Amino acid sequence: MDGQRVPGLPASPGIAVGPAWWYRHGEVRVVHRAGEDPEVERARLRRAREESAAELDALIAAQRDRLAPEELAIFEAQRLMLDDPDLLARVEESIEGGASAEAAWEEGIQAVAAQLRALPDPYFQARAADVVDVGQRVLRRLLGVSEVAELPERPVVVLAEDLTPSDTATLDPDRVLALATVGGGPTSHAAILARRLGIPAVVGAGAALGGVAEGTVLVVDGDTGELIVSPSVEEQAGAEARRQVWLAARAAAGEVAAEPAVTRDGHRVEIAANVGSLEDARAAVRLGAEGVGLLRTEFLYLDRATAPDEEEQLAVYRALLGALGGRPVVVRTLDAGGDKPLPYLPLEPQPNPFLGVRAIRLARRHPELLRVQLRAILRTGYPAVRVMFPMVATVEEIRWLRGLFEEVRQGLEAAGTGLPRDLQIGMMVEIPSAAVLADRFAPWVDFFSIGTNDLAQYALAADRTNPAVAELADAFHPAVLRLIRMVVEAGHAAGRWVGVCGELAGEPLAAPLLVGLGVDELSMAPVAIPAVKAAIRRWTLAEARSLAEQALRLDSASAVRDLVRAATPPVVPGEDGG
Repeated sequence: MDGQRVPGLPASPGIAVGPAWWYRHGEVRVVHRAGEDPEVERARLRRAREESAAELDALIAAQRDRLAPEELAIFEAQRLMLDDPDLLARVEESIEGGASAEAAWEEGIQAVAAQLRALPDPYFQARAADVVDVGQRVLRRLLGVSEVAELPERPVVVLAEDLTPSDTATLDPDRVLALATVGGGPTSHAAILARRLGIPAVVGAGAALGGVAEGTVLVVDGDTGELIVSPSVEEQAGAEARRQVWLAARAAAGEVAAEPAVTRDGHRVEIAANVGSLEDARAAVRLGAEGVGLLRTEFLYLDRATAPDEEEQLAVYRALLGALGGRPVVVRTLDAGGDKPLPYLPLEPQPNPFLGVRAIRLARRHPELLRVQLRAILRTGYPAVRVMFPMVATVEEIRWLRGLFEEVRQGLEAAGTGLPRDLQIGMMVEIPSAAVLADRFAPWVDFFSIGTNDLAQYALAADRTNPAVAELADAFHPAVLRLIRMVVEAGHAAGRWVGVCGELAGEPLAAPLLVGLGVDELSMAPVAIPAVKAAIRRWTLAEARSLAEQALRLDSASAVRDLVRAATPPVVPGEDGG
């Protein structure tokens, strides 16, 4: 395979050269033997489940500030699966029939996973992998199999079939040069982790990657999505030189990260951060955020038996806002429900939680939950707080939300509570209907913030959590870019500002497109801020507009990426390029 070029999907920018190391779990091989006394087998399984539960609890606690809420929600769902009554009843029946604990558990897990895979809905097909993941965790406890081989001391290029949230949470970023996966797409767990850590990544490289032997030198180009297996001396030297340019440019961008993002002809774009913890807020300030474009609040509600009360929320919000030094902050109200269940708000089973009762739909069923949250947010008195509602699909919904907001605001004013001076309310645009009817929503809000992750998967009918179709849910697709333009044009016509807070906002390659489409604010993981600011500084507004117009006329996401790469001015060492 010397010099073979393996095409994949670009997932995180940058370039790396290093030895390949396969991320593989210890092999779990269950021998379907007869069990001992059923009581002995029950005790073994109970102990393995308890140890796995403690392991997941510790992982959730340790990673709460590092992982995205949707990743934490998967761990929490796995934690609940350990006590699933239907699964346990099936396993108990097998043990009572003479099976060993491991044989009964594997049979039960595989049966549940098979049921999910057989469903027509991609969401449930993808959940089968999460069921198998937690099942393997218990089996490793039962059989005494190691979790995964330790990363080598020297940095390596980590290869994997794909990476689950459990995998990404255990990787030591100091020993990872780059990531490359056989499956997955631009919004897979591996891709999001790589961008958050600032390491190059290529996903969806296919079967050709599977033939790469451990220790083989690889070039990973996260900008083009290409891998070079066993590069020649010249190819390796060229890649090393490009890596040094990239590292120098990244360092230069970091040095001026606190400066604004201004195009070469003087057009300024606000750069904000997506935040889900106090640690995130501090990192955002340190890395040059001008504000917070998305403050996630799910962490307050998940992994607990009751909803947080008003005083608890108020204390947490004040601590977070206090770290931001008066910068504007957009607080997203609770986005939970179908895919992030709350045990104290039980819902009937839903065929597709992504299209079911979640976010605002949940709030309308339980308005007191939203009322308490709004009161806590407004009572902070933070000068530049903005409230944003997620998953709005109809104008009737935003009217109802505006009415509830005004009811809360007026009630606090009547009680003499000091309210924020620059109080705004807005909505996320994640559903195509909201983009298409943005002009009808505009009278009811002060701003729009486009969530490109969900907008892409809904517009392209591709579940971004399903490895089989994840690559289709690509926000670079011209259809998604056209929806963004519709929102910008409608918002600006009504005097509303428009932001983007999905993964697309944190991709330097997307920066000129979004600027050219007229987006006013980009909000991203704090680590992405320096590179995105640097990318914006390399263009004029006129160039960005021309680029965006060309992109809108293309047919595919890959064609858009190729267009931007070909048009991007080269990085010059010593400049603050990204």
